[in-house]
This record gives sequence, C-alpha cells and structure tokens, in this order.
Amino acid sequence: MDSIDQYKPLIFDPEKTAKIAGHYKEILKLMREDVSREGLLQTPARVAKAMQFLLKGYEQDPEKILLSAKFTENYRQMVIVKDIHFYSLCEHHMLPFFGKAHVAYIPNHHITGLSKIARVVDVFARRLQVQERMTTQIKDCIQNTLSPLGVMVVLEAQHLCMQMRGVQKQNSITTTSDFTGVFQSAKTREEFMNLIKRG
Repeated sequence: MDSIDQYKPLIFDPEKTAKIAGHYKEILKLMREDVSREGLLQTPARVAKAMQFLLKGYEQDPEKILLSAKFTENYRQMVIVKDIHFYSLCEHHMLPFFGKAHVAYIPNHHITGLSKIARVVDVFARRLQVQERMTTQIKDCIQNTLSPLGVMVVLEAQHLCMQMRGVQKQNSITTTSDFTGVFQSAKTREEFMNLIKRG
C-alpha cells in the first residue's frame, strides 16, 4: 500500500451501497420519518457510504502494512509513537468511541516505518470494536510481524454509548493496556508511561 492511499477517495461498490441504503431507508420508516422529504432523500445512500468508510478496516491487512516498511536495524531501545488519534464504532450500540493510542516496541533487529504503526491503529479502529480487543489486536499484530523484544499498547477513549445514552457520564475516560516481552517488567512499563505523559 502506498502512503498516499489514505488520501485517495474510496470506490464504493454500487450494488453493495444500494443494498445498505435500502436497509437504512427501512429503518428511517420504522422510526416514523418521512423518507420522501428533501433532507432525507439522499440520507440512506450517504449513510451507506459512511458506514463503508468507517468499517473499511475489514478490507485491510495490518500485517502487510507493517511488512511494507520492515527494515533491518541494530537498534534495541524503546520506540514510541504516542497520541495517535483514532475513531471507532462500539460493536454493542454502533456508536462512536474515540481517543488516543500510545504504542511502544523494543526492536529485535527489525523496525518499521513510524507511520505504519499509526496505520495499524487505524485498521483495527475501522471495524466494529470493543476497546479491550482493539488494544490486544494492535499489540499482537506488531509482536507477530516484527518479533520485537516487547510491545506495549495503551488506549484512552471516550465512548458515546456512555455519554449519549445509558449512564450518560460525559467526562469519563476508559484506559486499556496490553503488553508482551520486556514490558512485563514493571520498570519498563513505568518508563513507557512516564514518556507518554510528557507534553
């Protein structure tokens, strides 16, 4: 994949888009909306395309993204990519959750392009998700592809399913973490946490 792929407009399959749009049109009718009014005429098609964009991660291979920029390098210190903004959809209510990912790994003869780490986060975010699983998937992908000495991933996110409905707690932040290898050492984890907290 070229680094410019993210800037290319998605090509939507007309048949798939029409089928999805048909379902959304029926949902609007069930909610007692007038689907013939001007403001809603194109809404089903727009939503169909939006959902395909928001869930495009199913069509992407995160391991291939890392391998496309895998290099041999004798570097064995911590590599951190922090404050990676992401947007995902909760699989329970299909409402957004969004926040920042912080990813670290310690190479073992192989490194990858820094932008590829951010793209891996995006691939897993652009699927129906729970934050806990997404955290582990990012960690496992980097560990399995680069075989580093260790990986650690921390996600911090706000969940609209908690803010717009249900308990309606507006300022709650959910933090999840997962790690492998040398990050099982409390000292190494502490170093990572201290580094991502710096401005």
